[in-house]
Amino acid sequence: MSETGREPLRIGVLGAARITERSLIDPARATGHRLVAVAARDRARAEAFAAGHGVERVAGSYAELIADPEVDVVYNPLANGLHGPWNLAALAAGKHVLSEKPSASNAGEAAEVRRAAERAGTVFMEAFHYLFHPVTRRLHELLASGELGELRHVEAVVAIAAPPDTDPRWSLPLAGGALMDLGCYSLHALRMLAPWAGGAPRLAAARAGERAGAPGVDEWLDADLEYPGGATGSARCHMAYDGLDMSIRLVGSRGEATAPNFVLPQLDDRVVIRTPGGERTEHLGTRSSYTYQLEAFAAGVREGTPLPLDADDAVTTMELIDACYRTAGFGPRPRTRI
Repeated sequence: MSETGREPLRIGVLGAARITERSLIDPARATGHRLVAVAARDRARAEAFAAGHGVERVAGSYAELIADPEVDVVYNPLANGLHGPWNLAALAAGKHVLSEKPSASNAGEAAEVRRAAERAGTVFMEAFHYLFHPVTRRLHELLASGELGELRHVEAVVAIAAPPDTDPRWSLPLAGGALMDLGCYSLHALRMLAPWAGGAPRLAAARAGERAGAPGVDEWLDADLEYPGGATGSARCHMAYDGLDMSIRLVGSRGEATAPNFVLPQLDDRVVIRTPGGERTEHLGTRSSYTYQLEAFAAGVREGTPLPLDADDAVTTMELIDACYRTAGFGPRPRTRI
């Protein structure tokens, strides 16, 4: 049994992505869920992954894994362009799905995933793990309590050093780009502030730069947003940055709060709060945001506990991503056919 006493999830993993150890393997071990199967394009790689991470068996293909009756949850950490097609396949097979973000290549495909989730009647969730960590919860509490006053401005930045040129994140056919891989966090974090800003933000402007040697792929993108209540927002991303920046700063009428790393708060759990009464730093804990996420997802699957992320939320995020691309002079990402 899982640590909460529920029947453990029986998880099948698509691919042998590096992120999976951090995003799923360790959290599953910590919470008592089973890693039933893994499939990869290269069977030898899948076998090495299974042996190294305690996965029970190797499936011969993604389709075979999805058809496995012992798998009740499919985790999809494939390249961005493969999220939509394999999410659709898993939902059609009646599986619960935890999909890495974004859920699809564009809003049209995300809407198809939503319809498939409705037909399946299973749990579909996009893996915005940051939302479940106490760091983000604390930022929201500071707004809800009134300590910061009325929200005036928010700035979110997600920037990393450049992946190799061969990385699929630089591939337009695989729905690559800085906004897809990183900026989705910035946009989502700003969307989640709607309850304290008079409603959902709208896109006011967007600018982007193209990656040299990768036509149509954004190396960076900056988006300006406006809330109905008058607050403004800045969502920035950069995938060839000099260093690492995953910060968010909320500015209110009575004070401000900053989280130096809201995306991976287990690496820096600080929230720095500045008000007329002074400055203080709160530490919210280095337990992994991915572990909090898996606990919440399992509660949704096993007990029907409401989740803050669902297929509707995923469509709304993709609509905003597509709008950013169009406004910045790029097109929405093309669908990947399998």
